[in-house]
Amino acid sequence: QTILCFFRSFEYSQKNAVLVPVAALGIGGMLVYWLRSRHKIKTLEMGDGWWGSGERLLKGREDESIRPFKIQTSDKEIEDLHRRLDQARYTPHVEGAAFHYGFNSSYLKKVVSYWRNQFDWRKQVEVLNKYPHFHTTIEGIDIHFIHVKPSYVPHGQVVQPLLMVHGWPGSFYEFYKIIPLLTEPAKHGLSEGDVVFEVICPSIPGYGFSEAPHQQGFDTIAAARIFHKLMNRLGFKKYYLQGGDWGSRITTDMAQMLPQSVRGLHLNLVFISKQGLGRLISTMLGAYVPWLVGFSREDARRIYPFMQKNVYDILRESGYLHIQATKPDTAGCGLNDSPVGLAAYILEKFSTWTDKSFLNKDDGGLESKYSLDELLTNVMIYWVTSSIVSSMRFYKENFSKDPFQAARNRLGVHVPTGIAAFPQEIVHIPRIWAKDVYKNIITYSYMPRGGHFAAFEEPKLLAQDIMQFVRKVEQL
Repeated sequence: QTILCFFRSFEYSQKNAVLVPVAALGIGGMLVYWLRSRHKIKTLEMGDGWWGSGERLLKGREDESIRPFKIQTSDKEIEDLHRRLDQARYTPHVEGAAFHYGFNSSYLKKVVSYWRNQFDWRKQVEVLNKYPHFHTTIEGIDIHFIHVKPSYVPHGQVVQPLLMVHGWPGSFYEFYKIIPLLTEPAKHGLSEGDVVFEVICPSIPGYGFSEAPHQQGFDTIAAARIFHKLMNRLGFKKYYLQGGDWGSRITTDMAQMLPQSVRGLHLNLVFISKQGLGRLISTMLGAYVPWLVGFSREDARRIYPFMQKNVYDILRESGYLHIQATKPDTAGCGLNDSPVGLAAYILEKFSTWTDKSFLNKDDGGLESKYSLDELLTNVMIYWVTSSIVSSMRFYKENFSKDPFQAARNRLGVHVPTGIAAFPQEIVHIPRIWAKDVYKNIITYSYMPRGGHFAAFEEPKLLAQDIMQFVRKVEQL
């Protein structure tokens, strides 16, 4: 009996010798899987789309060629513009109002007079055509872009592809002053050791020379997918992204959609939708003990007084947004018919979004930062393409659902990120708030001057910050 018990216990212990490691291995495997799944980066679903007229073409039938494109004009186009400018009606401005009621009509007359008698659209078309333009068809619509390569690359230097995306009411033309700084930095007083870029600037569908979507629902996620397809079609597997305004939202979506394709993301405006008790407490304490909630002194200077800078100023500057996010075609119809109305609507943004104090100037401060040729060239891109309505619809498509409940808000951005915070930007987001979304901030720069249209207004400052960011990413 004793011997039998001994053999049974031996047999049991032998089974244990096998079962225990197997069980341990199984539990360990489950633990590793759980840990890995916890740290797995969740991505924005890429999906697919069709924005052409009518039903989608059969698969494989879309023309994927890259076609050279040139901007053109005609006597008829210019004569029609001049006739409309000559027939403009004006409402006298309120005395002493400056730009507090919107575009000052006395100054508007001066702008229109310059437009009618001195502005040379043919010359500006030549300026626009100095960079190579292209069209390609993606998801049923023609996408316009410029693609600028460096004329000379020093031996051993790697050229980094950089996609730059504009916003509203801007255009690809915003980047004309920064492109040479990025593609030929040594020629423009930037360090020869800096990285060199080839720059791709597309027009958002519905803006300028990109075809407008014919179907409902074209939002920033659709634009992000199209721009990934564009970069892939150009032969790029990994690339840098840069954006402000809608460009910031689109490039952020791109980073969340295909992080493996994005070497780095540089932004000059960030959108943060997170709210709640923690943010409220942070805002209240930050006015008195900014260091306690992670604010720098500069953050505090830019955020407070909070109600003035983050409520009243934003309400004053966002009336257009409510119109465009609800009934864009109604307001847009007048703007598409009147070049004077279009200029007032667009250029008013280039005043107060460049510097809030420009409200107090009779000329909106416009010519202190830009030339009338530059400003009117941007307006003309909207005018000659009749794209103001389709550009305004982009707000409707993106705000038709609750933006705070969007899937992207549950996803972080994990690619290396650089943020250039310009002091006159519409809203300031401290680094500690930006980290709620952008989990891998490599550079965060308090820019010494400049506002919303950074590439247009302060191209050298922005170029230097992009280069500093990319240099750091490349050293990781």
